[in-house]
Amino acid sequence: MSSAPTSGYDRRLFLTSLLGVAAATAGLGGCAGSSAAASKSSAADLSAPLAGKVPAGTSLKIASYQNVQQLQFRLAGLPKLPFTVSNWLNVGAGPDVINAFRARSLDLANNAGIPPIQAHYQGYDAKIVAINLTRRPNYLFATRPGSDIRTVAGFKGRKLAFSQGQAQGVVLLRALKEAGLTYDQVELVPLTSNQFLTALQSGQVDVAPLGNSQAPAYLKQYGPKGAHTIPTDVVDLLNLLWAPVSVLADRAKAAAVAAYIPQWAQGLVWQWEHPDVWNREFYVKTQNLSLAQAEAITRLANKPLFPPRWDEAVKWEQETADLLAEGGFVKRFKVDTLFDRRFESIAARAVPAQYRR
Repeated sequence: MSSAPTSGYDRRLFLTSLLGVAAATAGLGGCAGSSAAASKSSAADLSAPLAGKVPAGTSLKIASYQNVQQLQFRLAGLPKLPFTVSNWLNVGAGPDVINAFRARSLDLANNAGIPPIQAHYQGYDAKIVAINLTRRPNYLFATRPGSDIRTVAGFKGRKLAFSQGQAQGVVLLRALKEAGLTYDQVELVPLTSNQFLTALQSGQVDVAPLGNSQAPAYLKQYGPKGAHTIPTDVVDLLNLLWAPVSVLADRAKAAAVAAYIPQWAQGLVWQWEHPDVWNREFYVKTQNLSLAQAEAITRLANKPLFPPRWDEAVKWEQETADLLAEGGFVKRFKVDTLFDRRFESIAARAVPAQYRR
């Protein structure tokens, strides 16, 4: 593939536009030595086995975008966590999570596979602690109003919304690769996912990848004006929990993370098994969608899958990192270092057998 992500953009400036000057400077300016030192210390810090009990007084700051986790836990009737959640942060986008990690305002987050790769590239040391595999597409491509694009092959020569540090970005790259398009055959417009809808509405971009939950509302408003979606079979395999090494090196906080993982997994299982309740309580009451729109979203939902072994996840993460490196967005590295295998089987042990394979 061509090494140019979009005409006129230097890669470092491209990354800076996504993450902000301060984050990019901290991550890219002379980070190689500090990153290597962090890797050495983290290898030693994370060698100890996990504590069997969470010490009294332990607390974590946990990401819960749109309050999903609290709602899942409450509706599922899950037991009280054996530690204090000092803050539930309404943060979800990968670049925002990385910045919150850096600011020490966040200890544990739920993202796709690409943010840990992006954090590593910036020299920030964090590890994956839980995996939920997704087998069906979570994203589809939406066009601006009045667009004549009907296939991914039609992306050639068009402006595409691209977030390098988020799942939407790698979904786009995989779709381009499957369609046989190189990066210099399209114009990648650097944005974060929370800017995609505005960019589509204004015609700043021709296409943007939207989550399945975003598409119904967008089409309701702009479908009559000629906007439409282009589904693909491109899957973003990984839904994961991850945390900074500084958190995981703290024996008490690592034990709290281990105690949180089962409830995270059980909350996702409960949501899958109770779609009617979730539609009413989340999509209708909190997202202002109609029941029909909510039902359309849940029909596309993925059954949770928590593998006892992470081999498939590691392979997928390596393919993703290699794809980004192929385009010159990151440097090549072995992704094994992103996984803290002490936590590997915790989620699987917390759910029934049908959610492990």
